[in-house]
Amino acid sequence: MRSLNNRGSKNILLASCAIIVIIIAIILAPFLRAQPLSRVASILAQVPLLGNTVVNKNSYFYTPTSLDRVIGSGRRTSNMAFEKELKVAQLAVARASILTKSVFAEKAKGTISKDDKSPVTIGDFGAQALIIAAIKHNFPQDEVVGEEEASTLREQKELSSKIWDLVKDTKLADADSDALLGGPIKNESDMLKAIDAGNSAGGAKGRIWALDPIDGTKGFLRGGQYAVCLALMVDGDVKVGVLGCPNLPIDDSEPLTEDMGTAATDKEGYGVLFSAVQGQGSRSQALTRGSVSEGHPISVKKITDVAQAVLCESVEAGHSSKGDNAEIAAKLGVTSKPVQMDSQAKYGSVARGAGDVYLRLPVRKDYQEKIWDHAAGDLIVREAGGQVTDIHGNRLNFSIGRTLRDNKGVIATPANIHAEVLKAVGEVLAAKI
Repeated sequence: MRSLNNRGSKNILLASCAIIVIIIAIILAPFLRAQPLSRVASILAQVPLLGNTVVNKNSYFYTPTSLDRVIGSGRRTSNMAFEKELKVAQLAVARASILTKSVFAEKAKGTISKDDKSPVTIGDFGAQALIIAAIKHNFPQDEVVGEEEASTLREQKELSSKIWDLVKDTKLADADSDALLGGPIKNESDMLKAIDAGNSAGGAKGRIWALDPIDGTKGFLRGGQYAVCLALMVDGDVKVGVLGCPNLPIDDSEPLTEDMGTAATDKEGYGVLFSAVQGQGSRSQALTRGSVSEGHPISVKKITDVAQAVLCESVEAGHSSKGDNAEIAAKLGVTSKPVQMDSQAKYGSVARGAGDVYLRLPVRKDYQEKIWDHAAGDLIVREAGGQVTDIHGNRLNFSIGRTLRDNKGVIATPANIHAEVLKAVGEVLAAKI
């Protein structure tokens, strides 16, 4: 009798320990990759109490089979981290892209100039309204750092009305997907409120989305590349990133061409949706009007000779020093012409191996990059096996507000050549910074 009591006490103690470990594993799952969680599973599987000889299938305690259902050998629970945020972001970007594509096809894009002389179109305003409305419907307490604000629209009623005509008729073809985003915005006043909800100061605390409704507005106006960009930061760390690139080819294997930045088209075979969740890799899929899928994994190209790298740079001279880019290319032995394109489409191109090196070098000492111009692309490249730093080799810091004031320039490459490219950048810029 005493032996049975001792065995029972031992079993209860082991069961309690196992349950505590399981709870800890579940809590830590979103922050761990598959390998550590698999190790937890294998350790627990060795605990006698969890074996089938001690606990039958009706037991309140976990068996190895039920444990696998809980943590999925380190895969299933990890992949569930930010699952809703990812889907909402993908669908929101896809819906906004429907609107931007309709404006892209028009000759008159309702362009006005902001205080910094940069252009903004009715597409920028409409896309921001749609995306923020979707975020606030699903995550009402989250903040948004958006590029646009609606004061001009309140003054220019005709322009506001034109944007409202676009926004109210924009929806996804899949009814369930559109409903997940909250359906249509109810009225023009709510549209303006949604645009103005992108007024977060950013920072290192809480859940904050970084949104650029049309990144590469000049490319958009020119008929070139542009991107709809959205990223979720938690306590200053980018967790989810999505890029909608309506004018990039769907085929990840299609190489970049010299005219990629200007020969944009809306025909079949174009429009790609890039996405990434921290610790879960990067993926791409066709950008459509319907529901979204898991897509397929993408990765940077493994380069053995940096001289063969395809360089990407901005079209606008005001965004990056092209003279410095050329000197760096020469130091690396790269002889092919750089591919010029606007927007974070360059990040997406590097992430799937179509491009190899993205350089955005400082054009003046006081310039500060905006977080919405880089947050999504930074995560997508890194999760695809690349490395993204500033010209000093520091990671981009998204935790200090609406700008990257702690960083100068951007270098994005496959991880195995980053040090070599960084060295060349340092040598060229040494006397200039």
